[in-house]
Amino acid sequence: MNRPYSGIWPVAPTPFNPDGTLDLEGMKRVLDCMIDQGSDGICILANFSEQFLISDAERETLSRLCIEHVAGRVPVIVTISHFATEIAVQRAQFVKDLGASMVMMMAPYHGALMKGTPKQTFEQFKAVGDVGLPIMVQDAPLSGVELPVPLLVQMAQEIEMVKLFKIECAGVAPKLRALIAAGGDAIEGPFDGEEGITLLADLDAGATGGMTSAMIPDQIKPVIEKHLAGDREGATAAYARVLPAINHENRLCGFRSAKAAMVEGGVIKFDFCRHPIDPLHPEIRSGLMDLLRPLDPLVLNWGK
Repeated sequence: MNRPYSGIWPVAPTPFNPDGTLDLEGMKRVLDCMIDQGSDGICILANFSEQFLISDAERETLSRLCIEHVAGRVPVIVTISHFATEIAVQRAQFVKDLGASMVMMMAPYHGALMKGTPKQTFEQFKAVGDVGLPIMVQDAPLSGVELPVPLLVQMAQEIEMVKLFKIECAGVAPKLRALIAAGGDAIEGPFDGEEGITLLADLDAGATGGMTSAMIPDQIKPVIEKHLAGDREGATAAYARVLPAINHENRLCGFRSAKAAMVEGGVIKFDFCRHPIDPLHPEIRSGLMDLLRPLDPLVLNWGK
């Protein structure tokens, strides 16, 4: 089958100064560190970038800075999700003009009750697809919108630019397996998400890549590479090695983990999160570092 998209494409965290303003120089260091970590692509303005705490003007600033600073070293994927189709299209066109490689988007939703129907979801992805950038469909619980396999397959087969699928719902592996079986070559990039917490099972199901945080992509990448090379035993060992840290991140830290690790390693100066997000509890942060140090990830040494 045709699977042109693979590897590890982590989400870039957004660093802030202690007064809540964007740390733009820190953002550049984040990107450089992620490239040195071996990232095959970088996603910006995603949920793990705290996109729900960032203004529209800041989105434009960050899009321009990230795409210009990466300068083609790796593909840049920009998250453009919005309930309004017109705004999603405008965002897609804006980043296309800047030189983005692709966009990622969730189904249209707003709050707990305003959810796009299958017809509305298809129409929104079709409108964004007309802009002409490859689209990664983010099937995430955050949206609260169910994206059944038949709808995903329909989008893959009927919307030329819908090429990749980041599956993060409950039961990822069975859904990936069903999606690949039903969609065939139209599923060009079946990806695992949610920090790689079920990465090995998802690779077994046919995933060719993962979109994790930027905490330890250099340590997670071997799991994907070994599995794609047919070395499942090696992939299993590599996965077992990193799983405690991934579990701690997934269950206790969320998007705060990558920034905490980057502060520890001198990549950025501050791990500030905008209110109403609480800072990591000192003991939770300390426990994360205890799990990371034995792995000797690049992030803990990059800025020292």
